[in-house]
Amino acid sequence: MKLQLPPQQVGKMIGTLAIISLSLTGVIWLQKSRLNPNQAKLTTAEYKKQEQLEKVQLDVYKGVPNIGFNNLLADWFYLRFIQYFGDGEARGETGYSLSPDYFELVVERDPRFVDANLKIAVSTSIFAGQPDKTVAYLEKSLKETPSKVISPVYPPYYLWIYKGIDELLFLGDIEAAKNSNTMAANWAETYPDEGSQNTAKRRRETVKFLEENPQSKVAQIGAWTQVLSGAADTKTQERALTEIKALGGEIIVTPEGRVSIRVPEGID
Repeated sequence: MKLQLPPQQVGKMIGTLAIISLSLTGVIWLQKSRLNPNQAKLTTAEYKKQEQLEKVQLDVYKGVPNIGFNNLLADWFYLRFIQYFGDGEARGETGYSLSPDYFELVVERDPRFVDANLKIAVSTSIFAGQPDKTVAYLEKSLKETPSKVISPVYPPYYLWIYKGIDELLFLGDIEAAKNSNTMAANWAETYPDEGSQNTAKRRRETVKFLEENPQSKVAQIGAWTQVLSGAADTKTQERALTEIKALGGEIIVTPEGRVSIRVPEGID
């Protein structure tokens, strides 16, 4: 039996395959470059040239219409971000300025990709220094994400938690932070497990605390502690610990290597 497709659908499939092919090529090139131990370190100019080329490619992807296979494309864009973020030598030369571009592509293709959106959110806010874009993309993700969605690591109420952290720590928008924490509590309460119930309780306590102490360092320490607990990379952990110390928090490391945070008396 011969299958015939309308010209428009054929065009969509060709476009999708082209993007996947480009993504595969980029990933394979990155993997090969890392597997070659004798490869000389690039110069700053060469790293910047790579960054410019990647920016051009990401802008091209942004202009491609939604043509099906969006979940697959979001996976590829996220994989490209992981390669980008993990290239420490390159990021030491050029920074993390493309994080918002990856964030936009993933959210546009799959706003329900909770785990990816949370990880790129941290990079966009802390390393790219653009928390306003983080909040905007998290809002877009939340508009398309139900309170319950299958996610291998984080339940979707973490989208509200991360949004509230950005609003509190970086944007200084206390009212927005209170609303995000309230929504996180509402969503978390719909999950029967103990962890989610405890999260809901802590979010409501945060809202109450912000109402009574809108400029409190304690709230900021708590937010950075939340960042620390969810950090998957050393850079984020170090940034969170530095901020906690600057706010007056005490870092306690047990003999087993566990880290806990203590707020001394007298800090409001």
